[in-house]
Amino acid sequence: MRTNEEESRWQRLKNWLVATAGETVTVVLLLLFAWASCLVIFNYFSETDFSDEATNETADAPSATDKEPERGECNVWGLELHGEVVDFIDQNVDPEAFVQNTQTSADNLTAGLDQAAADDSVKAVLLEVDSYGGNAVAGEEISRALRRLGKPSVALVRGAGASAAYLAASGADHIVASRYSDVGGIGVTMSYIDNVAQNQQEGLSYVSLSSGKFKDTGDPNKTLTEEEKNLLMRDINIMHRNFIRDVADNRHLDLAKVAAMADGSTMLGEMALSSGLIDKLGGLDEAKAYLKDKIQTDVTLCW
Repeated sequence: MRTNEEESRWQRLKNWLVATAGETVTVVLLLLFAWASCLVIFNYFSETDFSDEATNETADAPSATDKEPERGECNVWGLELHGEVVDFIDQNVDPEAFVQNTQTSADNLTAGLDQAAADDSVKAVLLEVDSYGGNAVAGEEISRALRRLGKPSVALVRGAGASAAYLAASGADHIVASRYSDVGGIGVTMSYIDNVAQNQQEGLSYVSLSSGKFKDTGDPNKTLTEEEKNLLMRDINIMHRNFIRDVADNRHLDLAKVAAMADGSTMLGEMALSSGLIDKLGGLDEAKAYLKDKIQTDVTLCW
């Protein structure tokens, strides 16, 4: 049996519980909601891969309908001759270096052409050209690799196919270029900047230590003598005659006709067509149409 004082305390407790019941339920519900939210967020982050690789793979992954064909899935190989034409690219140079993105090596391109020649699944080759030239030996090597291919080939000139790049392209069976393409540039140069006057202003003098009088010919820090100039021009003229002869042979043109236009200048596509330096005005569609006619089936091109 409770006393009056106990009854009073009990009554005050009941009153407090009744008064705070609503607040207590609210707090409990908020805690339950926070706990459930944490579970959802935890599951989301644990099941999602946020790595750069995964993100890039998802963004870059082609759909089944727009996937580019790969080697082994195509009957025409596309190869590129872009930038300066060189014999080789130094493998010790950083592969991401800018210079490698503006050069094409004869070593790499001729290896690709020889591989295409040996692969029975490859029926033809398309060489995309965008270059103002470079090394004559490299151009000759690519031209010869095209001629020994033994399969239909077409050179597609984009912005330019000039000098050593044109020499290379002339080895193809067929050349297509835009009306706006620079074509030709049949000429040879060894021009350079003479530093002699600048060196004199800066108090520098050239000391010649060579075993032969022509050994340091062409050094930009010494004045070129008339005898040295004649020596260099002898080689330039020989190279120029070889260039003219190679273009005439590759393009089945009269030697005198090629010599008449071999002043080192380039010409736009329409003039190149009328001069016999190319076979067709156009772009990729025209190049593929030529190859389709040659291989007698639809062209599946891969790069």
